[in-house]
Amino acid sequence: MALVSPWQARHPRPDAGAPTLGGTHDVVVVGGGITGLTTAGLLARGGLSVAVVEARRIGAGTTGGSTAKVSLLQGTTFSRIARRHPPSVLASYAAGNREGQAWLARFVAEHGVEAQRRPAYTYATSLVGRRRLRAEQRALDGVDLGPGPEVEWVEDPPLPYDTFGALRLADQLQVDPVALLEALADDARAHGVRIVEDARVRRVTGHVPARVVTDHGTVSARSVVLATGVPVLDRGGFFARVEPSRSYGLAFRTPTPAVDGMYLSADSPTRSLRDAPVSPGDPAGPDGHLLLVGGAGHRVGAAVSERERLDELRAWTSEHWPGAEETHAWSAQDYVPHHGLPYAGPLLPGRDDLLVAGGYAKWGLTNGVAAAHLLAARVLGGRVPWAGAYATWDPRELRGLPRSTRLNTQVAVELGWGWVRPTLRSHPLVGTPGEGEGVVRYDRVGTPTAVSVVDGVERRVSAVCSHLRGVLRWNDAEQSWDCPLHGSRFAPDGAVLEGPATCPLTGQ
Repeated sequence: MALVSPWQARHPRPDAGAPTLGGTHDVVVVGGGITGLTTAGLLARGGLSVAVVEARRIGAGTTGGSTAKVSLLQGTTFSRIARRHPPSVLASYAAGNREGQAWLARFVAEHGVEAQRRPAYTYATSLVGRRRLRAEQRALDGVDLGPGPEVEWVEDPPLPYDTFGALRLADQLQVDPVALLEALADDARAHGVRIVEDARVRRVTGHVPARVVTDHGTVSARSVVLATGVPVLDRGGFFARVEPSRSYGLAFRTPTPAVDGMYLSADSPTRSLRDAPVSPGDPAGPDGHLLLVGGAGHRVGAAVSERERLDELRAWTSEHWPGAEETHAWSAQDYVPHHGLPYAGPLLPGRDDLLVAGGYAKWGLTNGVAAAHLLAARVLGGRVPWAGAYATWDPRELRGLPRSTRLNTQVAVELGWGWVRPTLRSHPLVGTPGEGEGVVRYDRVGTPTAVSVVDGVERRVSAVCSHLRGVLRWNDAEQSWDCPLHGSRFAPDGAVLEGPATCPLTGQ
């Protein structure tokens, strides 16, 4: 089942042919999302020779599946940070997001990217959610969100169901994220950046210059930036410092605008809402309106039915907007850092030639731009006053130790259980799974095999993740093999879809 966001459907990428890589650049940026392309453009403006290497196509990853809310009101993010970190860190986080939003607003205006100004709401559907809103309001009262409107309390936000109040921040921004990426890519190319798509990085070797080895050649650079959500290199152990999260989105045609702004619930299960203008080629047609509904998230590879999560969103939308007609369904992957803060800086202490950024916890449109400015400043020898909130190596990491311990205990349990589970539930393979299904079986003693049938084709690959040997689970909505350890995902034929894995599954 192909899950494609409205943005990805509007901006299909033409086949660029077989990629080729070689030569030497000042900087190689790995990843063609919001962070990678912004970083590349900033470095090129600074006079450096830059290449961007993207494993898939521009817009195929997390940014292209984003709800693309460029907002300083971010659910309950500020109160979560305030519980773990001192006011100075919270102020630096706010400053980084403020700078990221302001830069992006200027960029879209200057480059004609479709964007709208909307109020942002964080709302409650229970008394517990209301208490969370009050905590968020207190945290926001202590930071500078810049000139413009202030966060206000709204007792009855305009939604078609009962709520327990909301926070509202006017004049925020929403965009078409794939149109934004294409504009960033065009701007980067205009400044001399080389962008290579469909080339997956396998490893980085050497030290000044480093050799970036892909499945389509090798390129050398004085500095390497890993802008891939979670680093595709295990050095630094970042895969163990974040939780991979998969969430879902649906677009619906409505006869009139369904919401007046960008909404996010403070309660669980999370519900995200926003509108989107239609495009002439959209299924909604030129005269319709689009309502985007998101949520139903879970840890990647969890023992859940992804298809049921989408159906949950469909049923919820049908209840509150009975006339809505579905046009698109999609998903996206994000990484939530264990200490509540994003990161941008050296992959290893003292290694300014190997930089990394990520951990945006679903607020990548502001944090990704902020991270890009930090990385560019580091390469070019500049300084950013709010860099401390994004430090990759800092004693405050210890404040995330309880959560990190819990997450990695879950990983250890899943690793052991994954190898036992197939022996308890399966026997040597007899017959095949049904269309669109996948099962993990033991064809040989001690060897889990992933067997799937998609479009009438049966495929067998190793059921063992090529990253750290977790046993995979079938994703019944996207027809992929997902790893419950650190979020790697694979196509039915074993090709890598998401990192930190860089190598495909072996055939069986």
